[in-house]
Amino acid sequence: MTNDVHADAPGPSGEEQRLRLVIEATPNAMIMVDRHGTITLVNSQTERLFGYQRSEMLGQSVEMLVPQRFRHAHHDYRHGFFAHPDTRAMGAGRDLYGVRKDGSEVPIEIGLNPLKMPEGMFVLASIIDITERLSAERLQRSLQAGMLRQAILDSLPFSVIATDTEGLIVAINPAAEQLLGYPPQVLVGQSAMVMHEPAEVERRAEELSQQTGLHIPANFQVIVASGSRTTADEREWTYVHRDGSRIPVNIAITAMRDEAGRVNGFLKVAYDITERRRAEAFIRHMAHHDALTNLPNRTLLLDRLESAIRRARRHTEGVAVLMLDLDHFKRINDSLGHQIGDKLLLQVSQRLQNRVREVDTVARLGGDEFVIVLTGVHAGAAVQPLIDELMRSVSAPMAIDGHELIVTTSIGGCLFPADGSDPGTLLKNADTAMYHAKASGRSNFHWFTAAMLHQTEEKLALGTALRRAIESDELTLVYQPEISLRDRRIVGMEALVRWSSPRHGEVSPERFIPIAEETGLILTLGAWVLRSACRQCVALQRRVGRSLRLAVNVSPRQFQQKDLPQMLQKVLDETGLPAQCMELEITEGMLMQSPDESADVLRALRDLGIAIVVDDFGTGYSSLAYLTRFPIDKIKIDRSFVRDIANDAADAAVVDAIIAMARSLDIQVIAEGVETEEQERYLLERGCDEAQGFRYSPGISAADFARLLDPPDATPTPSPAAVA
Repeated sequence: MTNDVHADAPGPSGEEQRLRLVIEATPNAMIMVDRHGTITLVNSQTERLFGYQRSEMLGQSVEMLVPQRFRHAHHDYRHGFFAHPDTRAMGAGRDLYGVRKDGSEVPIEIGLNPLKMPEGMFVLASIIDITERLSAERLQRSLQAGMLRQAILDSLPFSVIATDTEGLIVAINPAAEQLLGYPPQVLVGQSAMVMHEPAEVERRAEELSQQTGLHIPANFQVIVASGSRTTADEREWTYVHRDGSRIPVNIAITAMRDEAGRVNGFLKVAYDITERRRAEAFIRHMAHHDALTNLPNRTLLLDRLESAIRRARRHTEGVAVLMLDLDHFKRINDSLGHQIGDKLLLQVSQRLQNRVREVDTVARLGGDEFVIVLTGVHAGAAVQPLIDELMRSVSAPMAIDGHELIVTTSIGGCLFPADGSDPGTLLKNADTAMYHAKASGRSNFHWFTAAMLHQTEEKLALGTALRRAIESDELTLVYQPEISLRDRRIVGMEALVRWSSPRHGEVSPERFIPIAEETGLILTLGAWVLRSACRQCVALQRRVGRSLRLAVNVSPRQFQQKDLPQMLQKVLDETGLPAQCMELEITEGMLMQSPDESADVLRALRDLGIAIVVDDFGTGYSSLAYLTRFPIDKIKIDRSFVRDIANDAADAAVVDAIIAMARSLDIQVIAEGVETEEQERYLLERGCDEAQGFRYSPGISAADFARLLDPPDATPTPSPAAVA
């Protein structure tokens, strides 16, 4: 078969001639190959596609038109096709690459058709250049991907800004438009610097220059791209809104690359962190400020006090630390509720702030304790006018939710450097001074002295010793008789605790009872007194064969115990003392701390059969209204009114009024501190029911008390101590 469709030599049959003409007329490149892979026929389209002349291809291996990397696979494929031509569907195509004469490659699609000729088996390959088709497909895919990317960018809640390598903005998404306030047509084409603060960019450039040792110009894109930082690099920046406002953002910057892998721009994804900054600022604020008053808390106070000390050292000046505590604040919380108490604390904090300078610090330590740090102080006398003003300001009436409230404050003060050189010591010493101010009658001020610290240390030592004393049986009970003035018979006894310490000697109740209250030991001590007194009273009753009342003092902490009635019932059951033989002595102040709760507790005690006695009557509220409000059986006139009853008209008038008021309410009256016959006669004439004091006996042991009761009707002889 001739290999030239233009050959004029005779030989080809009419059918072969028609085949050549058809192949030549075909718009595709056509190549016919024999079973050895030799090209036997080509058309003009083949010449145009591959760049070879017809004569350069005829008689050559078809692999000349296949890139080197595909030739082995093409050879195997061709042999397989000739071996099993029937298994190859006519017109089957496969995408390949052809190689032109100039060495360039062209994407092609080949359709193979087996031909049986008289000369043997041939393959007719139809070859199509698919360059334009692939370009169209890539364009279509690119458009589709672009549309997808655009849809994603448009829906993202983050600001996305694309720039070129010079920092010029080429595109923004709607979120960026909303964040910055610029429409796309305004931003596109501008430098990305338009949305940054120049000072911040310059500062970042300087920092980067120092880190890298290179000169980094103040250009945002150069900063980002420096050091080949082409992956996501997230950091906080500040965007500038179109209206000039500043927006804190987190920016993640990623380099964009072209098909060759070269960086051709940057993609900056940012999100607004304003709310996060606010939350962080709030958390930082709350970590250093009191939640109720917004004043500095202990942490910030210590920091500011430390700063004040450093400044004072530099300028050779002093610092004053004042510790303030509101007097009887718990009464307001208990009687009116914590909501009223919180509002009162707010008003107090505002009054304190209004009285000091901006350079000074007012802090709240918690509860009703405040601290004021005054700087630039050279002497305590210079602070005294301010202290007086603070006390007047705090004690001024406050109108809160329809209540007019008045509170006073106790203040303790100390000075740097005289009273301490560090914050902890200064606060401790101011606190010590404040407690001495409270102990001296409240609504008072004291400067710290070394003697106070000694007293405090002594209290701590006594507190430790008292704890051991309770465990080591160093405590004893004595009893002072209570006398019926009408028949001068012993009708009861008051239990009094005494402490004889091997180290501290005889410790008076006036010293150790307040310490027991402060340390909480009063609960353990009170329980011991109650059980011991009840057991000894039962023993005395059995010995003398008659009933005897036992009076036991209850501390404020004991009275506040929720289970006080249950605890008393348990003690009575364990010791066998009848409830009607017990009297509980409480003070007026204890009743008024929480009036409603106090009334409930007293009613529960009365239901058990226990009598209620108000001790030290006349020194507190002494109100007829509260006497009618609470279930009270007896009141005890304080010794301060009895002492000068025969000589002081005012004291006599108070005693007369108390007795008359009690009788009108069917409440018994007992007077304490009776020492003379004259006092006894006066009380008897006014109708007082009972008396106790040194005229009859001091506090004595249970054994000595038994001798007073033997015989039962004996009248006690006045103790020598009573007339001393």
